[in-house]
Amino acid sequence: MRKLTKISTIAVMTAAATLIGSSTLVRAADADEGTAKEQHGQWSKKDYKFAHDATEGNLLEVKLGELAKQRAANPSVQQFADQMIQDHTKANMELKQLAMQKGATIPDKLSHHQESEFEHMQKLSGKDFDKKYAEHTVKDHKKDVKEFQDASKDIQDPELKAFAQKTLPILEHHTQMAEQMESSLKQAEP
Repeated sequence: MRKLTKISTIAVMTAAATLIGSSTLVRAADADEGTAKEQHGQWSKKDYKFAHDATEGNLLEVKLGELAKQRAANPSVQQFADQMIQDHTKANMELKQLAMQKGATIPDKLSHHQESEFEHMQKLSGKDFDKKYAEHTVKDHKKDVKEFQDASKDIQDPELKAFAQKTLPILEHHTQMAEQMESSLKQAEP
C-alpha cells in the first residue's frame, strides 16, 4: 500500500511538473511572438523579412568595403569598395528611417553567418583578397538583384516597395561593376 501511495505521489508530481513546464513554455512562446510582432511594426512578415535581410546585406557590404580599402592590392577594387560603402550606407539610412516610421526594428549588426564570412575575408590580403572580394560581390549582388526584383512586385508597404524599386537599378549597376572587376582581375592573373 505504501509503495502504491509513493508511486501515485510521484506520478502526480511528474504530471504537475509537466503541466507547469508546458504552461511556462507556452508563455515563453507567446512572449517571443509578441516580440516578433513588435519588431515588425506595421510591416507584414514578408515586408519585414525583406527589410531585415536588405539591412543585413547592406551592413556586410559596408564592412567588406571598409576591409577592401585596407586589404586590396588593386586600385579598381578599392574604388569599387568606396562605391559600395557610399551606396550601401545611404540605403541603410533610408531603411532605418522607414523602419522607424513603421515602428519596426531592423538589425544594426551582422548575422552570425555574415560575421563568419567577414572573419574569413579578414584573413586574406593583396591579390587573394581582391579575387575573393570580387567573387563575393558578384554572387551577392546577383542574389540581391533577384530579391529586389521580387520585392518590387510583391512588397505590400508602398514606401518599402518604392525603396526596392528605387534601389534595384543601383544594385544592377553594382552587379555590372563587380563582374567587370572580377573579369579584369582574372585577366591580370599570370
